[in-house]
Amino acid sequence: MPFLPVRDTDVHYEAEGQGPGLVLVHGTGGDADKVFGNVVHHFSATRTVVRPNFSGSGQTTDDGTELTVDLITDQVAAVTRQAVRGPVDLLGFSLGAVAAAAVAATHPELVRRLILVGGWAHSTAPRDRFYFETWRKLLDTDRELFKRFSTLTGFGPATLNAFGHQGLAHSLADEWPPPGIGRQIDLGAKVDIRDLLPKITAPTLVIGLAGDNMIPVDGSRQLHAAIPGSRLVEIEDEGHMDWFADPTRLIDLTRAFIDAPDATV
Repeated sequence: MPFLPVRDTDVHYEAEGQGPGLVLVHGTGGDADKVFGNVVHHFSATRTVVRPNFSGSGQTTDDGTELTVDLITDQVAAVTRQAVRGPVDLLGFSLGAVAAAAVAATHPELVRRLILVGGWAHSTAPRDRFYFETWRKLLDTDRELFKRFSTLTGFGPATLNAFGHQGLAHSLADEWPPPGIGRQIDLGAKVDIRDLLPKITAPTLVIGLAGDNMIPVDGSRQLHAAIPGSRLVEIEDEGHMDWFADPTRLIDLTRAFIDAPDATV
């Protein structure tokens, strides 16, 4: 169970498999296991799969101060250097996509190819700010309502219906959210990496989730428009977290992108 000291934090990460590095970065309220636990075995036979837990998640510990994009970027970059010989293929989901994009912009030597899933470039628009403020108020006032709101906006209708009544009741009984989620929500509300995106030189695949009510697909379109030479794929009717239930499409897109010859990226 490896840990790495980074800027007054003790960052926990998982690493398994063998071969070139594939680094997977979770989003708000997630961790290495909850987000990517059902994905690792699809890659670990041919890749060293590294899953860092940035501050607020997993067993990573710090002093509890306000989170910044710079901090989680440094955590992901440091774990990448420690865990596997680079450059690596780097995939970030949601807030993890923000961190992954920042790593690619500020540490280009670490990143061979970049995949951004359900990410966004900035939170300055009224709708985005309103969403994060509402999310935080629910967390502070009623955790059950917070979990209901997160489920309703995080998953699409078809996925929720597939869970069934018992599945949805089980989700309410889960111990989630983790104690550090409030700090991650606060960070999400102030994201603005627009100045970094044009600096990304790694071949980039942006995966937008067209049915996303948590982080609308326009966020992925903004990333694509700002990252030179990037490619955008939008998955129709996909909610923000639908791929947790069935990661097949995400796995196929990722594998095709990271295994493609350089000339076809």
